[in-house]
Amino acid sequence: MSPFRSLSRTLGLLGTVATASAGLITSSRAQENATAQASVVAQASAGDAEASGEWTQWRGPRRDGTVVDERWGESLDESNLVRKWRVDLGPSYSGPIVTATQVFVTETVDEQDERVTALDRATGERLWSVAWPGAMQVPFFAKANGDWIRSTPAYADGLLYVAGMRDVLVCLDGETGQEVWRFDFPQQLGTPLPDFGFVCSPLVDGDYVYVQAGGGFVKLDRKTGELVWKSLDDGGGMMGSAFSSPIKASIEGVDQFLVQTRESLCGVSAEDGTVLWRQEVPAFRGMNILTPTVVGNRIFTSSYGGESFLYEIKQGDDQWSVETVWSNRQQGYMSSPVVINDHLFLHLRNQRFTCLDLEDGEAAWTSTPFGKYWSLVANGNLILALDERGELLLIDADPAELKIMSRREVVEAEAWAHVAVCGGQIFVRDLNGLSVFDWKTGE
Repeated sequence: MSPFRSLSRTLGLLGTVATASAGLITSSRAQENATAQASVVAQASAGDAEASGEWTQWRGPRRDGTVVDERWGESLDESNLVRKWRVDLGPSYSGPIVTATQVFVTETVDEQDERVTALDRATGERLWSVAWPGAMQVPFFAKANGDWIRSTPAYADGLLYVAGMRDVLVCLDGETGQEVWRFDFPQQLGTPLPDFGFVCSPLVDGDYVYVQAGGGFVKLDRKTGELVWKSLDDGGGMMGSAFSSPIKASIEGVDQFLVQTRESLCGVSAEDGTVLWRQEVPAFRGMNILTPTVVGNRIFTSSYGGESFLYEIKQGDDQWSVETVWSNRQQGYMSSPVVINDHLFLHLRNQRFTCLDLEDGEAAWTSTPFGKYWSLVANGNLILALDERGELLLIDADPAELKIMSRREVVEAEAWAHVAVCGGQIFVRDLNGLSVFDWKTGE
């Protein structure tokens, strides 16, 4: 594959994660009815979400691709992993959001509208759907790979936060689908449309919701949609906006958001949006895609066309500093890694899967090629990976060698959305629909 075609595919997938009078369509039914090594400051609801078997945001309850206190099965064969139901849907790269009773999905309809649907978790029955005119065309070299919605929504306290491609953030009532508020960044801030669409997945923390949109990193009151502050202004457009999604962490005892822009990795004060520190991350055409991975006071990232880096963040008397602990030539693609004990597991641009020693960055092992993309979830010493070709793999995270315990093709269409694993179930969103599987736990 030529570099241009490879880049086009990547940008296509990225280009690809306030009133009802804006063309809202609502169904009649709606009207009726972290671990110590990570130092991640998980949202207060993370433990509750795990306890109730929920998956309420990008990469799960802790936003880092890890779950705790979940019992997983030991095999993916048909006697242990049984499809419970499936619904057909239009295309989307958004991962499913799962509550105790509902599953929320997005889709692009007829290349014109964006639609959000609530499904009954037990049966797959459609509870409500809402839609708005909002589709957009990504640049010509990416269009062949689809213009559909990218961002994974977030859910908290009965409210669902959905990012539309045309740089709008919409808050919906989770029970009815009724629109609570809408923030249209181009209209309200005068910023240009992001050429590759709204990709960042919303982060809910306390009374606020945070997104990389409107040509920067913004904080909104999550109940009213009122803008609180904007940081990291990059102007938006072709080389602005973001392909990554933020995470909150405590670094040197200071709560901050780790935000990866097209050019830099940054620490932003959770209190007032002040940029505490900034580290340039070289990437081909600004393709910094991964969600930052926190390991104590250190942060890992890996860029397309660049390298992998582990940075140590330190707070001095009057300023912060960033030190490169190590770097190597391994290139990440779109798969954010998971950390287990002292090792980091990463799917690479060259389609291989690797285990890196966090102390020195050396590869303990690197596999032969798989698919182009994996979404990863870790639980104890186990990793569940969803390959974009629709194959699930259950992996024993052994630093000595790659150990695939079980593998199985579960969907026929491409599956670029992040897999959700919660409450003894696996939720797989492919380009044609959503499949839900019951997973028998090991004895």
